[in-house]
Amino acid sequence: MSIADNKKAFHDYFIEEQFEAGIVLQGWEVKAIRAGRVQLKEAYVIVKNNEVFLFGAHIGALATASTHISPEALRTRKLLLNKNEVNKVVGKVERAGYTLIPLNMHFSKGLIKLQFGLAKGKKQYDKRESEKERDWQREQQKIMKVHRR
Repeated sequence: MSIADNKKAFHDYFIEEQFEAGIVLQGWEVKAIRAGRVQLKEAYVIVKNNEVFLFGAHIGALATASTHISPEALRTRKLLLNKNEVNKVVGKVERAGYTLIPLNMHFSKGLIKLQFGLAKGKKQYDKRESEKERDWQREQQKIMKVHRR
């Protein structure tokens, strides 16, 4: 079940490969995410000292869940991957010039997971081409719907 999507990611980037990672969260963050108070629009994933972190994801605190602590909405959060996945991600980012973009935050067996992708940026003409292709697919569906009747 999806909690938050980064809809702009597929518009701005070519997504080559996708990974799923656990997130190290505090208690108030889990409650806020379950309430749907998370935004991935400005977020990105960084690699530092062979560890992977989610940077810039905004998790808005609930007034009732965070009374005794001072919540930090834009805190850097560690992502949990196994060593092989970390090595693969580090290699691609450092050698091939990829960017790591969060795509989706969702529940998996009761745990909160982040799906992120290895991405290359799109140029303006690529974005226009993608939009034309999407419009053409939509037009084809309309034509097929009319002919079925």
